[in-house]
Amino acid sequence: MTNLTAFLSQNAIKAETEEHIVSKRFINPETKQPIPWQIGAISSDEDEALRKQHTKRLPVPGKKNMFTPTTDYDAYLASLAVKCTIYPNLNDQDVQTSYGVMGAEMLLKKMLLPGEYAEFLKVVQNANGFDVGMDEAVEEAKN
Repeated sequence: MTNLTAFLSQNAIKAETEEHIVSKRFINPETKQPIPWQIGAISSDEDEALRKQHTKRLPVPGKKNMFTPTTDYDAYLASLAVKCTIYPNLNDQDVQTSYGVMGAEMLLKKMLLPGEYAEFLKVVQNANGFDVGMDEAVEEAKN
């Protein structure tokens, strides 16, 4: 029988803030090195709220009063990326104004090149545990 105290909240290992070089274009003027961004994980409750926020009920053609849920995954991932970005502060008005946008999602897309943005979305998903497939998790648990 396993020790259930390992599952108590205070004994669980907390997700750590990660640092990643998202773009080599943002340079520290003193060190001339790229500035790392800080990324943190969110809770499952927060993730569920984001998914619901970007899910719409669309009517089923030919079926009266029947709807199917459809999630806008691009918008969901943009919101997830913003929610998980600790540094830089994407909600900072000065930064948004400098790029001529309003809103953190728009800022993120304006700041990063398409390849950088796609890579950043992968990093954010990995930080939230979406990188580990079920087969990998089972193998890791066996070891």
